[in-house]
Amino acid sequence: MKNITAIIPVRKGSVRVKNKNLKPFADSSLLEIKIKQLKNINVLDRIVVSSDCEKMLNLANSLGVETHQRDEYYASSEANNSEFFKNLGQSIDGDYLMYSPVTCPLISKETYLDCINTFQKDSIENLVSVAPVKHHMWLDGKPLNYDITNSPNSQDLPDIYQITYGISIIAKSDMIEYGNVVTQNPTFKVLDEIESIDIDTEFDFMVAETIYTKLMESRKKRCQNKK
Repeated sequence: MKNITAIIPVRKGSVRVKNKNLKPFADSSLLEIKIKQLKNINVLDRIVVSSDCEKMLNLANSLGVETHQRDEYYASSEANNSEFFKNLGQSIDGDYLMYSPVTCPLISKETYLDCINTFQKDSIENLVSVAPVKHHMWLDGKPLNYDITNSPNSQDLPDIYQITYGISIIAKSDMIEYGNVVTQNPTFKVLDEIESIDIDTEFDFMVAETIYTKLMESRKKRCQNKK
């Protein structure tokens, strides 16, 4: 049995959406929602919030999860992704780590459990959530994934995936070695268009909040109807 530690990385220096981790979101906040989502996953060994922000660390403590005081450099835009991931791997105890950003609030409990159960297989060394990209794409002035003289329907384009980073499970040693949450031999978990939503911009924030609110209202109505 692989014991998995979930890491929730948050920082105070959000650039594109100011204070997005604590900004009001559906009568809560992205950080509070993610902590509560992961606390509902009873197969996790530990949950750790890593941050340079005392307010976020205090919220984590009040909700009963562990905290890691991150060095300011690794919480800044000066550190690139590889530096950030390597430091995170070096800083958090646990043989296996699940990278769990708050910016993906629409991942269901069932999806988390399915990913963790899949990762428990001996043949799986790394599990990464992805979403299909079915668009006619260009790079450096040339079509990237199709022939313009024989253009396919979008559903018939090649299977190209974008990494959503919503769920990434990896050995601590591999995160340090690769400076990433993706190894050279990842197993992909394909998410649908709702669960793959990742909040990068104010528009993303509004869309995610609208969908999240509707899903919660729908769930509440179903529960009331069962009574």
